[in-house]
Amino acid sequence: MKHKEISPPDHGLKKSEIIPQTDPHLPFQRHSTIRLKSSPGPSRPLFSSQPFRSLDASSSATTMSKKDCGNHGHGGKEKLYRRLFGCLLTTIFVILLIVLIVWLVLRPSKPSFILQDATVLQFNVTGAPNLLSSTLQVTLVSRNPNDRVGVYYERLEVYTAYMNQQVTLRTVLPPTYQGHGEISVWSPFLSGNNVPVAPFLAASLAQAQSYGTAMFSIRVDGSVRWKVGSWTSGRYHIYVDCNAYLALTGRGKPAVFPIAHCYTDV
Repeated sequence: MKHKEISPPDHGLKKSEIIPQTDPHLPFQRHSTIRLKSSPGPSRPLFSSQPFRSLDASSSATTMSKKDCGNHGHGGKEKLYRRLFGCLLTTIFVILLIVLIVWLVLRPSKPSFILQDATVLQFNVTGAPNLLSSTLQVTLVSRNPNDRVGVYYERLEVYTAYMNQQVTLRTVLPPTYQGHGEISVWSPFLSGNNVPVAPFLAASLAQAQSYGTAMFSIRVDGSVRWKVGSWTSGRYHIYVDCNAYLALTGRGKPAVFPIAHCYTDV
C-alpha cells in the first residue's frame, strides 16, 4: 500500500519564506534561526553572550578585590609611619619648648663692670725707636645681676690700650665664682717695659704727656660659664672695655675722669 505525500497548505507564501517547524518529541533536532525576507535585519544568535560577560565581570571584581587588599596593606604601613613621624616631631617640639621656657625663666643677664680707680705709677715715651714703658694699677668691680644664675669667671685677662693698640702686657686674674647678686673686686697691676708702638702713637703719647692727661682703655678679655644648681653651661667669651682719662704728670695721681660703667659683651 502506497502512502501519499501530503503537501502542506499554501497560504500564499513562497518556499523560501516557509518557516520550518520543529517537533519537540524528536531528539537531536537542530535549532536554527531563519531570516525572513519579509522582515530584514541582523540575525540574532540563539545563545546570548551575556552570561560570559557576567563571568568576566565577576573575575575582574575578584582581581580588583585582591588589589584592594594589597593596597590596604600598604596604606596601613603608611599610616603607621605617619604616626611614628608625628610622635617624633611632637617629642622634639615639646623638648625645644621646655628648653625655651627654662631659658626665658632663667635667662642670664651679662655681668656689669665698673672701673673704680686707675692710677699711673710709671709713664715714659722714647722716640727713635718708638718705645713706651708704663705701669698702672686699676680697680675693677664686677656684679652679677642674676637672681637664679651664678657666673663663673674661668679666665680673665686685663690689659691697657691706647687708640686701639695694646700698650701693656696681659695680667691674668684668678678664677672667680659669683653667686646671685654678688660683687667681685680686682686690683691688678698692668705694666709694659719698652713696648714698641707706632710712630704716630709715640708722637701722640709724647704730646699727651706734655698736656698731663691722656685717654686710655682698660680692657678685659676672657671666658665665663653660667651655673644653675648643679648644671654648668659651656664657655662664653666675655669682653669688657672701660675708658678713662689718666693723669700723666703727677705720678701716683688717680684717673681724672673715669667712666663709671664699662661696655660688656658676652
